[in-house]
Amino acid sequence: MSHNPSTNFTVYKRLFRYLAGYWKWFSIAVVAMVVASLTTPLFALLTKPLIDKGFVEQDSYYTLMIPVAIVILFLIRGIANYINDYLTTYLSSHLVQKVRLEMYDKIMHLPVIYFKGSSSGKIASKVLNDANQITDAGFNVITVLAKDGVMVAGLLAVLFYLDWQLTLITFATLPVVSVLVKTVSRRLRKLTSLNQSYMGSMTQSLSETVDGIKEIKIYNAYEQEKGFFNRLTDAIRVNLVKQRSANSISTSTTQFIIAVALAMIIYFAGMRAQQGFTPGSFMAFLSSMIAMFDPIKRMTDISQSLQRGMAGAESVFNFLDLEVEEDKGALEINQFKHEIQFKNVSFRYPDSELDNLKNIQLIIPKGKVVALVGSSGSGKSTLANLIPRFYDVSEGNILLDNIDIKDLTLHNLRKHIAMVSQDVFLFDDTVANNVAYGDNSKDIENIEKALKAANAWEFVTQLPEGINTKIGENGSKLSGGQRQRLMIARAILKNTPILILDEATSALDVESEKEVQNALERLMQDRTTVVIAHRLSTIESADLIVVMHEGRIVEQGKHHELLKSGGRYQALYNMQFS
Repeated sequence: MSHNPSTNFTVYKRLFRYLAGYWKWFSIAVVAMVVASLTTPLFALLTKPLIDKGFVEQDSYYTLMIPVAIVILFLIRGIANYINDYLTTYLSSHLVQKVRLEMYDKIMHLPVIYFKGSSSGKIASKVLNDANQITDAGFNVITVLAKDGVMVAGLLAVLFYLDWQLTLITFATLPVVSVLVKTVSRRLRKLTSLNQSYMGSMTQSLSETVDGIKEIKIYNAYEQEKGFFNRLTDAIRVNLVKQRSANSISTSTTQFIIAVALAMIIYFAGMRAQQGFTPGSFMAFLSSMIAMFDPIKRMTDISQSLQRGMAGAESVFNFLDLEVEEDKGALEINQFKHEIQFKNVSFRYPDSELDNLKNIQLIIPKGKVVALVGSSGSGKSTLANLIPRFYDVSEGNILLDNIDIKDLTLHNLRKHIAMVSQDVFLFDDTVANNVAYGDNSKDIENIEKALKAANAWEFVTQLPEGINTKIGENGSKLSGGQRQRLMIARAILKNTPILILDEATSALDVESEKEVQNALERLMQDRTTVVIAHRLSTIESADLIVVMHEGRIVEQGKHHELLKSGGRYQALYNMQFS
């Protein structure tokens, strides 16, 4: 990870784009910051006439007016601080909201293949934690640097005004402090980046523990999982200690250097008393020096916050810069009329050394049922996933009514396709909202028709609140067969001409499979259907059976033809029915 100033500038330049439209409020916040900051040096200046005129010379005008001026000064300070705090919180929350929405939008437009190599926990950690840390790089740092920077500048101006020679001693400390801060900043950036990685792993571990609780219990893997989680928490703890340690050393050393400078100033101030350096001047000088402690401490402490924020911002922007799924097509079709054609199609996963599909030639006519069969890993699901462009072909073309599917908009292509797979996914929502997912009309009559066609109406009416019953995370309150039938009802309601069934009955018991199979047959009527089948008994009536082996099509034909041919299909069939 780069640490140079140009990288920081680039990140800040990008961050400030999110504040377009909010510059008026940002300007007011900055003005309020400056006003609040200037009250400190002004207060220090007031101590000189208060002591010299009010106490030493006993002038009643000064003993009355200076306290009044101090009250007014702190009233202004309070109002300015409130305006600054309110507006910076308002603006930073808008910034985080915009970034999170952009990241969420990015997640939905990333290619499916990205999610094969990225854990959901780490992606969630980026959206929740890294996006939130941007405020550290943004407003927290700006507030401290601007507010405290102005305060320190104002106090230095007061010091120069009171005695420029004594003030030069203060400047001798600055080069030492800046070198120290730069060294610590580099270490903090590295530690913060490491911490983000640990947090992503922890989020993933928690997610897997919740999702896999049955496996953990049945295999008595408590200690194994606990040990892994313990190692993560320990790594985070050690990392936090290292961060705090580096920050503390920086702060303590800075304060020591300032204290040495202050001791020298007090010594020389005593010597200059004979040259007209009044008690008021000394108190004003001393209070200005002491008042510089806190802002300088915050400005040195801010390096940790800055590095955490910069690491978070870089992580977020690296994620936002990922390539989205290609959608350069401009054509749209209103109706699917003829066929889907695979022409010399090959496909290879990014991390694979060999093609996963090789030279596929296949025609799927409109209204026909085409079944893909073959042993596990033969390429059936990969081939089916190419139709809705979950993956893009490496070579060759897939044509829909003689139009390359890459020339169609993704929205238009997917509008014509419904999918029911063995990996059922339902939302923690009502039955009705799950069935009508993606259908904004939410027409109750159509939802009920779809549920009846999917053989789901009977069990849905027995639920506590019928179609308005919440079904839990991924339908956890329902059985496997019930969940599968809701997926079928969803596909029925979408009412598309093309249907992909990916081993939709493979994980069901006999009774549930019968119910689901009946629902699927109803769904398949008058649709162009691609069926990925493990149980050959479910696809004997298919119009075309395509036999796959090691990414190639090795046979295709009807059930009885393939059985007679004595090839791979017959071997698979005999294996299942022996």
